[in-house]
Amino acid sequence: MQQILAKALQRTAGLWPPLKDAYALVYQAAHILANHEQQTAAQVRETYLDWVKHMQEQQVSLGTLSAAIDHFVEKTANFAPGLFHCYDVPDLPRTNNDLEHCFGVARAHERRATGRRGAIPGVVVRGSVRLMAVVVAKQENLQAADLQPRDYQAWRQLRLQLRYREEARRKQFRFRKDPAASLAVLETQLLE
Repeated sequence: MQQILAKALQRTAGLWPPLKDAYALVYQAAHILANHEQQTAAQVRETYLDWVKHMQEQQVSLGTLSAAIDHFVEKTANFAPGLFHCYDVPDLPRTNNDLEHCFGVARAHERRATGRRGAIPGVVVRGSVRLMAVVVAKQENLQAADLQPRDYQAWRQLRLQLRYREEARRKQFRFRKDPAASLAVLETQLLE
């Protein structure tokens, strides 16, 4: 086994330096995004985008891996507008895994509360409100005053959206229950 590994390493020795250099570039980008220095979003953005420019300058030395740097730069450009908000907003998940965990917790709460394993119809209508309730409920010092709306106009707008979704669900239910009658009602409305 030792001889096989030694022979393989000897034959691929020319491939390792560019790979090592590319890994170092990507590792530094990840370090910047980890934000151990607790910088603001603007500072992290500036540092990160400067590093991405540095990566583009270094990609010539990477040989065949330069296409990987191009891909990395392209994805950074796509995600850059929303990538740095998490540094200024407390408790905003920084990664997709953290965000998925947040949604998973909400799904688990819904599953426990209703006993349903599949999609819960109430989530379609009140999903945004229920998700926020799960996220906010994780706070340890939640008081009754925290539940009081601070912006009544936004609260009224949210209530209108919920009513609209509830009405849409009612119409769907009525249609599934009696399609002929629902179509007849729509037809009379159209002819009026």
